[in-house]
Amino acid sequence: MSQRRRRSLALLTSGVLALPLLTGCGAGDDEGGQAAAGQDIATTTRDKVADGGVLRWAVDALPDTLNTFQADADATTNRIAGAVLPQLFVLDAKGRPVVNPDYLEKAEVIEREPKQVVQYKLNQKAVWSDGREIGAADFVAQWRALNGKDSAYWTARNAGYDRIEKIEKGKTDLEVRVTFNKPYADWRSLFTPLYPKQVTGTPDAFNEGARGALKITAGPFGLGAIDKKTGTAALTRNARWWGRPAKLDTLVLTAVPRAERPAALAAGRLDLAEIDRAGADRIALARRDAAGKNGPGAGGAPAHGPGAALTPADATLSWATAFGADEEKAAAETESRQKHLDSVKRYAEEQTALKAFTVRKSLEPAYTQLAMNGASGPLADERVRRAVARALDRRALAEVVLKPLGLPAKPVGSHLALSGQRAYADNSDALGGQDTQAAQALLADAGWRKGGKITEPAGAKAGPESEQQDDSKTPSGPGTGNDGLYIVGQDDGANGDPRSATEDRANSDTAPEGTQDGPSPVLAPAPFGAQQEASLLAQAAQVARAARAETTDDAKGVPARDEADPAKASPAPAPAKQPVRTSGGMLAKDGKALSLRFVLPAGPGSESLRTVGERIAGMLRKVGVNTETIKVADDSFFKDHIASGQYDLALYSWPATAYPATDARPIFAKPEPAADGSLLVEQNYTRVGTDHIDQLFDQAVAELDEEQSRELMRKADARIWAAAGSIPLFQRPELVAVKPSLANAGAFGLGAPRYQDIGWKKAPTAKDKKK
Repeated sequence: MSQRRRRSLALLTSGVLALPLLTGCGAGDDEGGQAAAGQDIATTTRDKVADGGVLRWAVDALPDTLNTFQADADATTNRIAGAVLPQLFVLDAKGRPVVNPDYLEKAEVIEREPKQVVQYKLNQKAVWSDGREIGAADFVAQWRALNGKDSAYWTARNAGYDRIEKIEKGKTDLEVRVTFNKPYADWRSLFTPLYPKQVTGTPDAFNEGARGALKITAGPFGLGAIDKKTGTAALTRNARWWGRPAKLDTLVLTAVPRAERPAALAAGRLDLAEIDRAGADRIALARRDAAGKNGPGAGGAPAHGPGAALTPADATLSWATAFGADEEKAAAETESRQKHLDSVKRYAEEQTALKAFTVRKSLEPAYTQLAMNGASGPLADERVRRAVARALDRRALAEVVLKPLGLPAKPVGSHLALSGQRAYADNSDALGGQDTQAAQALLADAGWRKGGKITEPAGAKAGPESEQQDDSKTPSGPGTGNDGLYIVGQDDGANGDPRSATEDRANSDTAPEGTQDGPSPVLAPAPFGAQQEASLLAQAAQVARAARAETTDDAKGVPARDEADPAKASPAPAPAKQPVRTSGGMLAKDGKALSLRFVLPAGPGSESLRTVGERIAGMLRKVGVNTETIKVADDSFFKDHIASGQYDLALYSWPATAYPATDARPIFAKPEPAADGSLLVEQNYTRVGTDHIDQLFDQAVAELDEEQSRELMRKADARIWAAAGSIPLFQRPELVAVKPSLANAGAFGLGAPRYQDIGWKKAPTAKDKKK
């Protein structure tokens, strides 16, 4: 995304929310604290890692481009770049950028006045795969391609490069001097990765030449064949690499969808794969079965999987149908039985193979948040957003996802950094923690009251739009993962009084997963829908009875009215009195119930997200807020709902960054009106922002005192908390299936892989076995 147009830095001094003063940690290694979870990569010294071998590593898809600076670059693009191109700075285990000695002897700011000057001293052994030394010419070409002045280059971002005035060679060929026309605190983010001048030197080479091939590289690996048919990209050991040689001969990146990875691991197609919780559970069951801790199912099959739910009665009925007199039904049942037997057999074989894997765990460098669309509707009122936030028990939500995995379930306290990174500080006190009474008071102050009269048509929304949400791309019905639209909080009687069964489960939204006695109010709507239907039918019956009474009176011989003498005419019967609709125990204002559209993805990998959504809906119900849960197809979730603003509440994640002053600014920048009347939101999909937040970002990115720059980021984070556009919940779990003999790879957490050290452990010697 191109650099946003800079706005005036004038600070609006009126109406600024008073916030507590921040007391950040002091500078040094302890600043930012410890990472919430460390790396789990089976760290092994290189002398105990064998030379040679192949590693098959799962990726989501082969990349559309190998140029990380293009808009369609993805995680696989970055993984390839990390292994084959210069990374001047890499992230350590705490997510902090550190000099990579394979390419740099040092890099530092040598002048601040009158202009910032950064000097890079390159490793004298660093060369491209064609033998040419890495030098100033590569820096210059990349700067000119990315500074935004030449529109012929199709770039997705130019942040930082647009602040450079000139680049020149230093006293020697190994020195590169970069002079900035404006101070830039995140200068370490530049030139990583560094492409050769052959890629960045011309628009054609930049735009097209590096999409499918990288002829010149400079990493521990070089780029081999990319095979679209097999879905593989081979990285091979670089013979010209000057550093410690790569332990592996070949690293094969293999495109496998996440749902298919357990089967691919079992089939021997993969050695290393990030998996979801369902995959991790399968490996855990396989290892327990192998250890004899779980008894086998019928016929020695696992006591779980596709055959575990088959009861003796079901089996008897199936057998009777398959061998019954109805030939058509018998044939269909026989085919179904065979498919079932094949699936049971396949599952058992896969479980046998999966016992050879283990799961390494950490927390991803990304956090899941509750986003609130503040563009219009109830959430345009900051008091309502803050009330929603104060209704949430963030620790309980973190525990739902992380506790069953044995990972630390600590809520994230910052929008801009994660625990362990130097910019991290828990600024959530700027908004306040879970407090039901405070949430109710905020809602009352915003004019929302319990038992309010409802005048809007039944089914109308309180949100900014009333159009039907697009969930047609996902088939609906049981077992499809898309059961449609369910309304949490509208399981009321005629006047909105909650059902007693719901009260019996008053604490279900914070109970540990799997402990709820009753059905989920989101996933089991039938009883509530039935009660709503009964209420509506009762109202209709009341009107019908009044109409019938009027008809009966006319049929009982009531004297005919004298049309000619109005004085003698009987008075007309009064119309049937319509029942008054109220919000009952929920909230209403201006004739509308407070109901928020909660959009969630419906795909098979989003089960935990939907579980969190259920818990949030229950927490909001306690303060009188209805939620309408809308599950949509994964491919339309972000494009058709989040980016376009077709939601009130949503759950999605943002990646962490070591350079928040640069990378996080578009996420929290105040939206600006465009000439056509639309709103330019950049990546701020909550549409919530302030001039003060923007000013703090601008000050931080231009502050060369690193401690002061981080303090400005913490102040900006406190303001973001106070604006309550998004609420960080928890770091996402990172679950990686690996063979136990794989060293220096697995769940990398906040750190970057060191590709040359990844390999297979040496077999233990007789001496080792005696120890």
